[in-house]
Amino acid sequence: MSDPETDRVQVVDWDASWLERFNREESVLRALLGDELRALHHVGSTSVPGLCAKPVVDILLEVHDLDGLDARAPALDALGLKEMGEYGIAGRRYFDGRRTRGVHLHAFVSGSLGGRRHLAFRDYLRTHPEVARSYGLLKRSLAARFPLDRSAYSAGKDSFVSEHESLALQWLQRQPG
Repeated sequence: MSDPETDRVQVVDWDASWLERFNREESVLRALLGDELRALHHVGSTSVPGLCAKPVVDILLEVHDLDGLDARAPALDALGLKEMGEYGIAGRRYFDGRRTRGVHLHAFVSGSLGGRRHLAFRDYLRTHPEVARSYGLLKRSLAARFPLDRSAYSAGKDSFVSEHESLALQWLQRQPG
C-alpha cells in the first residue's frame, strides 16, 4: 500500500497477515457476488510466501460474465472498491481498493487467458524460488529507483513479468492433471 500523503512506492518483506486479509475479503466478496462468482483466488506477490511485495492484496475473481459483474459494481463501490474498467488489460474488470481496503480486484470470465496468466505466474513463483528471489530483487531495486513514480515502477517489471508469464504458461501445460 502506498503512503496516502506521498503515494510512495513501498515494497516490504512478506507478511503472513496478507493471507488473513485475503480471507476476510473472500468472505465479503462471496456474500456480495453470490452465484455470479465462479472462483476467487489470492494472486500477486502477497500470495507467494517469502516474496517481498507492495502490501496490497491482489484478488482474482473468476465470474460467469462481465456484464453480471458490472451490474454489481455499485455494491463493490460502496465497499470502497472503485471500478476502473479494463485498466489496460482487455477482458478484465479492475477495482482499486488500495487505500480503503488494502486490496485490488482483477476480474475475468472464468477460464479466460487473463485469469490463467495470473494463476500460472503465481504458481510458477511459488514453485520456482530462484525466480521469485530474482523478482523480489528487481522490485526492491525499482522501488528504490522510482519511489514516487508508480508507472515507472510498473514499467520496470514488465519485461520480467512477460517473460516469466510465458514460461509459467508453458510450465503449467506440462503439469499433470
